[in-house]
Amino acid sequence: MIVLLASVERRWPDYRAVWRWHLYAGLYCIPFILLLSASGMIYLFKSEIEAWQDRPYDQLQRHQQAVPASEQIAAAVAAVPGSRWKGYELPVSEQSAARVLVSLQGQGIRVYVHPETLEILHQVPEEVRLMRIVRRLHGELLLGPNGSYLVELAACWTLVMILTGLYLWWPRNLPGWGGILYPRVRHSGKIFWRDMHSVTGIWISTLVIFLIVSGLPWSKFWGEYFKTLRTLTHTAVARQDWSTGNETPRGEHSSHEGHQVSSGRESLSRSSRTASESSVVDYTTVDRIAATVIPLKLPAPVIIEPPAQGETTWSAKSMTANRPQRVTLQLDATSGAVVSRENFRDRHLVDRIVGTGIALHEGQLFGWPNQALGVLTALGLLVMSLSGLVLWWRRRHPGELGAPPAGHPARFSMMLTLSLLCLAIFMPLFGATLVGVLLLEWGLLSRIPGVRTWLGLRGCVPRQARGEA
Repeated sequence: MIVLLASVERRWPDYRAVWRWHLYAGLYCIPFILLLSASGMIYLFKSEIEAWQDRPYDQLQRHQQAVPASEQIAAAVAAVPGSRWKGYELPVSEQSAARVLVSLQGQGIRVYVHPETLEILHQVPEEVRLMRIVRRLHGELLLGPNGSYLVELAACWTLVMILTGLYLWWPRNLPGWGGILYPRVRHSGKIFWRDMHSVTGIWISTLVIFLIVSGLPWSKFWGEYFKTLRTLTHTAVARQDWSTGNETPRGEHSSHEGHQVSSGRESLSRSSRTASESSVVDYTTVDRIAATVIPLKLPAPVIIEPPAQGETTWSAKSMTANRPQRVTLQLDATSGAVVSRENFRDRHLVDRIVGTGIALHEGQLFGWPNQALGVLTALGLLVMSLSGLVLWWRRRHPGELGAPPAGHPARFSMMLTLSLLCLAIFMPLFGATLVGVLLLEWGLLSRIPGVRTWLGLRGCVPRQARGEA
């Protein structure tokens, strides 16, 4: 262990070490921050963007009563040969087209059907819809699970960047509050860019920490880690209300494979079906279910789904983005009566906390002020990141990474170290990379004179590398 330990001639981490870790985190995270801030701002307005995209299908001219939902579903399934019905979205107005969700070879397809004429107005695979692409870009960089790991690492190291940034920002006998709580805009050069970086960071730090923590349940690694913790603590539920990694989001009809739905218009004979398709329900059941659900006026969108495999009750779910308003109904197929109702307050405390955090993260908890808060936070991240890059580029010296001299005494070192240890336990993926970087820095890079000087590792030279016994 002596070979890997830094010199104890001064307290660790000292000012240079903290600054170096702040820079490590920044150089890795800033490209992700720029991308995630931009995509996150777009996703804040998911409902508005999708409503604008669907406006041709929500302004239909109606002249007579709509045909039953069962016939709308049959028309949609017939329009996608070989598909299976997965869900029916209740129209939000009389001028709206019916949205029918079907599955073809595992791919979800949204079919827009005229409620009077049964004309197919539009059909689009769920995965190529604009906001689904933005969601995948934001959560996994369009790279699948590997992208989710990269985003999670960036989130973890952004927390390190914030903690070390607060350590470096902490006031040191500066006169007044300029450069601490507000930027000194009349100055130029280094002072201006430093103030823009540090003051912006201090004002948005709490919001950024919340966004990171509330987004972790979606990530692939930490999401599975969270499921394991819930199992060990006996707080797990049969189905959680959010997806992890690149899973299909809840409410997107991913849990009903293996069901065959029949109607009078079907051309396939039942005798030709395989055993796996033997669970048969009738489209006309939707008419009874809809007659029960529509008067309840659940928050839109409301999705009616057939029974999951092994179950007998149908479900109607409010999939509103404001998750605390969500409701799930279980209904009897024969009578259409409500068998059970689950409101948000009926869920486990953990699920309520996560659900509320997700709604706030997505800007849907308290209307446009929530969206505005999200936009300001994202813009603050952009300002903080870009000003940090400018500040580092201007202050660096030839042959060195740019760590400042150790002119400030080490303060709160133990608190910072304990905070990082807690993060490593809370986020194992971060803990693994932290250990890896420490071993690389102390065990290898500090032994190479040129690299040691460039990184500013003067205080991290192993004793044996300096010839000490």
